[in-house]
Amino acid sequence: MPRAGLTPDRITAAAAELADEAGFERVSLSALARRFGVKDASLYSHVRNLQDLRTRLALLAGAELIDRIAVAVAGRSGKEALAAFAGAYREYALQHPGRYAATHIRIDQALVADAPALRRTAEITYGMLRAYGLEEPDLTDAVRLLRATFHGYCALESTGGFGAPRSVQDSWDRAVEALHIALTHWPRQERDHD
Repeated sequence: MPRAGLTPDRITAAAAELADEAGFERVSLSALARRFGVKDASLYSHVRNLQDLRTRLALLAGAELIDRIAVAVAGRSGKEALAAFAGAYREYALQHPGRYAATHIRIDQALVADAPALRRTAEITYGMLRAYGLEEPDLTDAVRLLRATFHGYCALESTGGFGAPRSVQDSWDRAVEALHIALTHWPRQERDHD
């Protein structure tokens, strides 16, 4: 019988808090059981295993991240939307490092198709990039460039990887400006016309 008060959502929320406090890699069923004051076995009525828990955490964090981005980019386009998108992304990554780390795990493709947050992420990201006149395959390439740039910057910033005296914010702003220029002057991929 499931322990009163424990639900998959409550356990996932506790895992998110633990991830931000201790790091995503330290999220375990044992650590959560201690947090709730129960035996490990009590959690198995609500989550199948550690992978299930981490997937739930990744989906929660992905939804939180895209919700912030959606609010930031609403009513904006072009450079203004890009800067808002980038800013919301960076803020989330720095405020919630454990949750943010969860957004980078590989999720079973069957679950991806059923995850509204992941579909919404694609819609918002591709929508922002379409304002630059991009179509496939350029859209996918541009998404990869943005993700690599934002993630790399946030990963370095969160570990103190920028040692130069220049303001990290000033460098971020210049990076976003450079991305805007790159997107505006994107080298279009020739599509086959059969």
